[in-house]
Amino acid sequence: MTSIASSPEKSSTHEINCDVLIVGAGAGGLSAAVTAAYHGLNVVVVEKAPVCGGATSWSGGWMWAPRNPLARADGVNEDVQEPRTYLESQLDGNFRADKVDALLEAAPRMVGFFESKTSLQFTPGKWVADIHGKAPGAGTGHRSVAPKPINKRSFSKELQAKMRKQLYETSFLGMGIMAGPDLQKFLRASRGDIKGILHAAWRVSFHLWDLLTHRAGTQLVNGTALIGRLMKSADDLGVDIRVNAPARELIHDDGGRVVGATVDTPEGPVRIHAARGTVLATGGFPNDKARRIELFPHETGADHHTLAPASTEGDGLTLGERAGGHIDRSLASPVAWCPVSLVPYANGKTGVFPHIADRGKPGIIGVLRNGRRFVNEANGYHDYVLGMVNAVPEGEPVESWLIADHTFQRRYPLGMSKPRPIPTFLYVRNGYLTRGRTIEELARKCGIDPVGLATTVARFNVHAREGVDPDFERGETQFNRYSGDPTVTPNPSLAPIETGPFYAVKVVPGSFGTFMGLETDAEARVVDDGGKPIAGLYAVGTDQASVFGGHYPSGGINIGPAMTFGYVAGRHLAGATAYEDDDAALG
Repeated sequence: MTSIASSPEKSSTHEINCDVLIVGAGAGGLSAAVTAAYHGLNVVVVEKAPVCGGATSWSGGWMWAPRNPLARADGVNEDVQEPRTYLESQLDGNFRADKVDALLEAAPRMVGFFESKTSLQFTPGKWVADIHGKAPGAGTGHRSVAPKPINKRSFSKELQAKMRKQLYETSFLGMGIMAGPDLQKFLRASRGDIKGILHAAWRVSFHLWDLLTHRAGTQLVNGTALIGRLMKSADDLGVDIRVNAPARELIHDDGGRVVGATVDTPEGPVRIHAARGTVLATGGFPNDKARRIELFPHETGADHHTLAPASTEGDGLTLGERAGGHIDRSLASPVAWCPVSLVPYANGKTGVFPHIADRGKPGIIGVLRNGRRFVNEANGYHDYVLGMVNAVPEGEPVESWLIADHTFQRRYPLGMSKPRPIPTFLYVRNGYLTRGRTIEELARKCGIDPVGLATTVARFNVHAREGVDPDFERGETQFNRYSGDPTVTPNPSLAPIETGPFYAVKVVPGSFGTFMGLETDAEARVVDDGGKPIAGLYAVGTDQASVFGGHYPSGGINIGPAMTFGYVAGRHLAGATAYEDDDAALG
């Protein structure tokens, strides 16, 4: 391993010299930082927020990385043409061969590098299928990886103070539940399965002990585990991570090369000189209202509910544009949509809950104000909102309702509401759930057309009992079926809605982040209007225009490219030519 340079030197004139400056401490920025530092470069990371992680910390932490070493260890050896064919079928006119090929080339090496050389360890997504399973080249598993859980107590107190906490809405009393087998065991507990009950009891008891002894949970899963492991890897390699430090202006030399940035800190402005280059990784523009209004469709930009932290205000895009870069506006969608519901709290605050797991369970449908379905509810969250945006008539608010019955509500989560043994009245009393004795009463309370909803439910029930969905083909792909309940037959994604009382939760457009970002080349370098790289300037994560062109073909297509192009940028900055992990070489 290459020796690591000494830590950055800070002069009395508030000047810092380093090799690489990373602006933003999410998955993409930290990936670039760890990779560059591993190759011997002196790296400084500056983060606007008081904690690191960005939207990644509040995500499931999954990343799309086909042909990765964990898949091959399980005997899955895909030819690169298989995932490439799938992307060609999904991206339509937004397929950029140079960037797609760069992703498919580097993604397995990225996983191999972090798995073998750093504190970031993975678990394979054996069961994670691509969303549109009928498309050519669609994968049925092993194309994704997620971080292994880790206990926060293994980190230094300084690192712990810089870590973002688990998103409360997707936790149980602040305890994260890992997407996949962990979540499935919790759901089995609600059905009385003894193994599920024992698993849930063990997990909850461990968390309650943490609350008693540490006043917070210490077991990190999903996105918090990914960021925690990346931060530990960076710290092990001597990376200087500074929070409460927004970058305000890029520094250029006489030839126009970007050679660092001016950064605000609690001690005052600091000029950080980066000899090799500067990487923009500030998290896109989900909280930049002006850009949202300009770029989002159907007037959805004005009142938008994102899962990204408030600090994601388009800072990296602004810096990149000032340096001569531009936002790629050719993408199919400006944003990675997610259906969300608004959670009222007793203190007057409003939470934002992402509907990820509930839509695919048997016995639930999504309807518009006219009472009609508009989408395959069990497909990806991006598909759900995109269907809603396209189906709502111009001029009407973009909103829908998830409809379920009592059997569903006691067996599965319905948004923020939890299944048994958590009582239902808590969510009805605060207005989060709407309840009706009949479908028609529920419709009237929600402002839905009662006849339309009753007709829709009646039609859905007839076909659900037969295990088919002639309207939207729900349950016909592996992605749909895994999202369902394997104990339900003949289709794990379908069950009738017939046992009162009936429940509804209102759903509006939200997002995990934005797709439109700075146009870059295959090395993650920001390019000007003529396609020429801007010397010394890189963009990764959602500051970089999505390699998937504004489409959402599989889970993990935000974090996967963020990690991969962060890795690509770090290697390019270091001038690395040989791959770090020989076992990841694919030939």
